[in-house]
Amino acid sequence: MSEFWSSVVHDLKPYTPGEQPQVPGLIKLNTNEHCLPPSAEAMAILRTVSPDKLRRYPDPDSTALRSAIARVENLSVSQVFVGNGSDEVLAHIFQGLLASSESLVTPDITYSFYPVWAALYGLELKTEALQADFSINVEQLSFLKDAILLANPNAPTGRALGLTDIKRLVDSNPKRLVVVDEAYYGFGAESAAALIPEAENLIVTRSLSKSHALAGLRVGYALGASELVEGLTRVKDSFNSYPLDANAQLVAAAAIEDAQWLISSSAVVVKNREMLSQALRDLGFEVCPSLANFIFVKHPDHPGHALFEHLRENNILVRRWDKAPIAEFLRITVGTEEECAALIHCLGEKCQP
Repeated sequence: MSEFWSSVVHDLKPYTPGEQPQVPGLIKLNTNEHCLPPSAEAMAILRTVSPDKLRRYPDPDSTALRSAIARVENLSVSQVFVGNGSDEVLAHIFQGLLASSESLVTPDITYSFYPVWAALYGLELKTEALQADFSINVEQLSFLKDAILLANPNAPTGRALGLTDIKRLVDSNPKRLVVVDEAYYGFGAESAAALIPEAENLIVTRSLSKSHALAGLRVGYALGASELVEGLTRVKDSFNSYPLDANAQLVAAAAIEDAQWLISSSAVVVKNREMLSQALRDLGFEVCPSLANFIFVKHPDHPGHALFEHLRENNILVRRWDKAPIAEFLRITVGTEEECAALIHCLGEKCQP
């Protein structure tokens, strides 16, 4: 009964995730899963899990996984935090680190979970308008005193800041926390992780959902100064000491260590992204420059909702939002060559010049 809800729950507007329909033959390009299967090394580990591993509690510190991440990133284990997807990691950052800030600034067009966490943890959220081309005004942000949270590449636009711009934001005010959400790491954008050894006010979050084709595994992590990681660990151990199950820890560690898979699979996504982008430009679409595994597009002559429904009627699912100024845009996950070809053919039926 809602009479038992707290005032916070009454006022919450929960995040709405992308649809996960179970439709035979559906071409699903709406939630940015990787278009390829996971690493064979990771899948081989999954098949070796023993009954005893499932009978006992998993390692609460995820030591093997954190060690694998630390080796790849040239960091210490104390600079690595892991959680049940990067959404959980970010939620802990809101509660354990950002709640100490007077306010938080994000772009006005970005991942729509950020306002939900701000409301849940009582943090004042300010938004900074993107420029007309959806790029971030780094100069304007560098003058602000508030904590900063940036998705890089940004969602849903796909645009990314370079390492020089991130460093400028980090260096401009060492007394404020800068959080860089790299959920779409691995598809061409520069990572801010290189700044961590010298930056005590920076924390970088990532997900294995996109980069490593493990959305079903629910593993995310954060990279930052040991003191920041310790703060997150205190929150984690006051919330759920075992956020990652035994399977997840083993498979994720194997996936992280399979560096060649990441390189080769990311190259496939980039190749498909460029092919898809050019094909849509040829159909008259405006395509926002993307360094993610999706593209953000609109057509000057066809409303976004009409194109969305046309695709849906043909068993192709993409994503859109009914809000200005992005209501006419579609966000399209980069699929396989065959999926991209089917999408282009379907849109060509409506938009052929």
